[in-house]
Amino acid sequence: MEEKVIVKRPPKSPLLAGILSFFFPGTGALYNGQPLKFLVVLLGAAIMITMLAQEEGSAPFLGIMLGGLYFYQFIDAIVTASAINRKALLGEDVGEIKIEELPEFVRTGSVFWGFVLMILGVVLLMANFGFLVTYSRIWNLWPLVVIIFGVKLVVDYVARSKEVE
Repeated sequence: MEEKVIVKRPPKSPLLAGILSFFFPGTGALYNGQPLKFLVVLLGAAIMITMLAQEEGSAPFLGIMLGGLYFYQFIDAIVTASAINRKALLGEDVGEIKIEELPEFVRTGSVFWGFVLMILGVVLLMANFGFLVTYSRIWNLWPLVVIIFGVKLVVDYVARSKEVE
């Protein structure tokens, strides 16, 4: 007598998650059972598109941010669907995919992020009262964010390499 081999179909299709995200940003996360991520992507895209339409802020910066959000959510939907399938194959409860730990640059515990937030707060407060800076000038300084992250990464790398020695 022949035994029937039943191949269990993976619970999520990475291809479908990618197609959904490609045509309708955020829906891949919704398909993967991540409604909060769907709302964040939807609101983020809506805010950036509205700001671009009203010519608020720096158009190149908003365009780069919108493109980054679009490609992030597209790739994330595919990777998350694959992770759900891996968990299902291992027999684990799939449920909602949660972040198990924060990235290293968030949990460093240094005073760097405290200083960054204090300086940002002071600049935004000055812009609210029209003292020395305006919001349009702040938007024009967006490349400083990239420079700050670069400096932070280099400083952390140098500190880690000195610890190893």
